[in-house]
Amino acid sequence: MGKTTTAINLATALAATHRRVMIIDMDPQGNASTGLGLATAARSQGSYKLLMGDATPREAARPTAVANLTIIPAGVDLAGAELELVAEMGREFRLREALKGQLDGIDYVLIDCPPALGLLTLNALVAAHAVMVPLQCEFFALEGISHLVKTIDRVRQVFNSTLEIQGIVLTMFDRRNNLSDMVAADVRGYFGSKVYNTVIPRNVRVSEAPSHGKPVLLYDLKCPGSQAYLHLAGEMIRRENGMAA
Repeated sequence: MGKTTTAINLATALAATHRRVMIIDMDPQGNASTGLGLATAARSQGSYKLLMGDATPREAARPTAVANLTIIPAGVDLAGAELELVAEMGREFRLREALKGQLDGIDYVLIDCPPALGLLTLNALVAAHAVMVPLQCEFFALEGISHLVKTIDRVRQVFNSTLEIQGIVLTMFDRRNNLSDMVAADVRGYFGSKVYNTVIPRNVRVSEAPSHGKPVLLYDLKCPGSQAYLHLAGEMIRRENGMAA
């Protein structure tokens, strides 16, 4: 329960506050597209064509079952994008250029990145204003976040001087497990106020929801996972407005 789960459910929670939200699925696996119930046949106009300059964000976006939430889906063609772009000038800026001046009326854009740092992830980091890091409360996740912070620093220095870590979200938190408390304490000790107060609990309903093509807020609104994502959206909005979380 990490980046894609958080992207889908945070976007849904933000949309529930009457904000207009768009997800850009930049992962060739297309898990965000699947998790929002988008059929494979509906993904032909997606993030691949957006990167290649063959579609505008408006043309590539697809509606979802969630009011105020659209998605630019990922199809199998996205897997070849890195190879096709590797020799292109300005390949790191393709997504940023595609989005420039095209997002009127959209309050939030969430980009779901691949798990590895490649050209697709780099495009997302160059286009983004900030990075939200979902961190599983497991030991090896601590090692991964140090590499991510170094990557963000490099991208900031070379490509996107305004990029910052907006916040870190602790996920798969299990109060019965001492390791969750230890990881949370270590992360809060190092990153301080960058870590959201809201934690996302380990919750079977959150894990089940994608197999039904739904965010957990549509699958089971009252479960602890849904309530946590609603709280996370509220905390995020309050932080942006400079209010106490």
